[in-house]
Amino acid sequence: MKSFPILFLGCLSVSLANPIVVTYPKDTPPSVLENAMKSVIDAGGRITHKFQLINGFSADAPESAVQQISVQSAKYNPTIENDLPVSIQ
Repeated sequence: MKSFPILFLGCLSVSLANPIVVTYPKDTPPSVLENAMKSVIDAGGRITHKFQLINGFSADAPESAVQQISVQSAKYNPTIENDLPVSIQ
């Protein structure tokens, strides 16, 4: 029963996170991606997938992390989108 508050807070932080997809230009160094992923984790989010063919990742991230990674690199601007289902109909 003592672990309930911790479990509740853990679930709450994930529920406040938005599913996002973050992509960077082709010439972006790996360190920029690593810093962005670290920012998501440090803000209480989690990385759900790291892409292999393009520079980017998907994550469940709070708004504070989204704001932070959007301004981290002036030279390599990320594209940040909501991760939504895609259909052809």
